Formats: sequence, C-alpha cells, structure tokens
Amino acid sequence: MTRIICLANSWKRGDRCIAGINEVKGKWVRPVSDLPDGQIPKEMRQINRLEPALLDVLEIPLAKTGPDFGFECENLSVLPGEWRQVGKVPPAYLLKYCKSQEYILHNDLRYVTVEYMQSLPMCDRLTLQLVKVVRFTVKKLIQRFEGGNKWEGSIVTKYNQKLTATITDPVFIRKLELGYRPQKPCLVTVSLSMPWRPDDWEGDDPCWKLIAGVIELPEGLVHDEVLF
Repeated sequence: MTRIICLANSWKRGDRCIAGINEVKGKWVRPVSDLPDGQIPKEMRQINRLEPALLDVLEIPLAKTGPDFGFECENLSVLPGEWRQVGKVPPAYLLKYCKSQEYILHNDLRYVTVEYMQSLPMCDRLTLQLVKVVRFTVKKLIQRFEGGNKWEGSIVTKYNQKLTATITDPVFIRKLELGYRPQKPCLVTVSLSMPWRPDDWEGDDPCWKLIAGVIELPEGLVHDEVLF
C-alpha cells in the first residue's frame, strides 16, 4: 500500500484524476488505471461510497511504476484491492510542500507542450505543483464542462506568479455554483492535462494547466508566507 495526502480529486473524462503527495518521499503520486487516459472510475476510488476528499490520508494499492503517457513522471498503476482513508491533515501541514519555483509548472503560459516535457530528464517532467495563492478570482464561462458550467480561475502567488486556468475541482465548483467566492489565502494544486489541441491550434501538442484542487487556509493562521 502507498500512502498519500490527497491534494486533487478532479474531473477527468467523466471520471476523476486523483493525486497527492507521498509523505515518506515528499513526492507527488498520481494513481492511474488501465483506462486509455488513466482516469480513476468511481468503483475504484470511492471508500464506503464516499469520494476521497482533499486533506485525506489515503492508502492505495499501487505498483512501483506506471504508464507515463510520454511526458508524466508521477504516475503509478493501481493494483487490485480496496482504498483506505486512514487519517486527515490540517491545511497548515501542507505549507512545507509549497516550494518556491520560478514558474507554475515550467513556464508562464497556460500550457506546456509535450515536446518540451520530453526534452527534460524524466525526474524533471513535473505535471503537479502545490502553490500558495494570495489572490484568486473566478469567472463562469459560457461553455459547458463535465455536464455543468465551466469555471475559470485566475491566481496570483506570493511571488507574483500568475496563472489563468480551467477549474476541475468538483467540490470547489459546487461551492462556486452556490455563490461562494474565494477570499482567503489558498493552497492550489495545479495539474497538467493530457494533450489537447483546439481546432485552430498550430504547433506542438499542448498540455493545459488546470486548477485541480483548492484548499482554503484558515483565518488566524500565523505564517508570514501566506499573509496577504
């Protein structure tokens, strides 16, 4: 069994993408199924008919390797067996995993190309990152997404990194639909999608940055790195 702190349970082709950090190694893990894009179906991921929640500590039967789809380094194949929820961590516990980097996932664009990812050593092909966000605005788009409204978020980090990306966190989307708007500092999991080319796209195949998980930091948290 591999233990991870769940930091993403996001939409992926009608199913979900689950991802988190292995505390022992301090590295990201993305469980992947044998479906074409590795998405995790309900019957595999749910624990006592409940969805894995952000901040849950999960034990998942995983292999030591998994398909990288040509550009991902975090993937481990799901083995037969039940998933278990064995604990939960407070949001502040995750601050140590927010490492200062020049960019949010490799560059200051909304996407990273497969060709660029393949030019990097395997261990540097990062497709998941946890960032501290000090400003977060949202917008509902006209397009539909996974059977509901499509929402876009614009985030700014303490280090003035900026990103506008589609939100794929279904719990956060539900809160937005009910009128909620983020006002506190957040921890945001940014993930790269599988390659997808818009109709008018020219150039190498792009993998789009997604806001895959949103965790609000509680009021009164005293930490100079997360204050506005």
